[in-house]
Amino acid sequence: MRFLKAISAVLMMFFIGNISAQKKTEKFEKLQIEMFPKAKEGFKQVYIQLPVAKNENDLKVEFFVGVEKMLDCNKHFLMGKVSTQDLQGWGYNYYEVESNGETGGTLMACPDQKKTRKFVSLQPEIVRYNSKLPLVFYVPKDLEVRYRILRPDAAMKKAVQK
Repeated sequence: MRFLKAISAVLMMFFIGNISAQKKTEKFEKLQIEMFPKAKEGFKQVYIQLPVAKNENDLKVEFFVGVEKMLDCNKHFLMGKVSTQDLQGWGYNYYEVESNGETGGTLMACPDQKKTRKFVSLQPEIVRYNSKLPLVFYVPKDLEVRYRILRPDAAMKKAVQK
């Protein structure tokens, strides 16, 4: 009798462990990107596949197009622009990046002249979260795309009235 209880307890823990492990893995929609054009010479196609999420209307995606460089203490930015293009006949968007990799920045005096590796990017953009569609980018070969998912604060706050 004790043996059966011990076996059933072990099996129960095994099943509960499997169920919780399955919940932790992110689910992704199967994405199709074959309909997007091929990258031009000197460019590469990169895409972001977002996991399926609850309340996707509450989420946003902020993306950064940039490159890591050795930079001084000044604030730097990458020069160029991101333009949104329409995939004709599909109603999907994709993003084309124009940049030659040049950076601009402030002109503060850096006393130690020490340089550190930093990610410098174009102006970040915020787009709606949609796990059913990929975010497709065409970027120069030496640039990369990074992103983060923005989530709302749990409580709505009230503005102060004067």
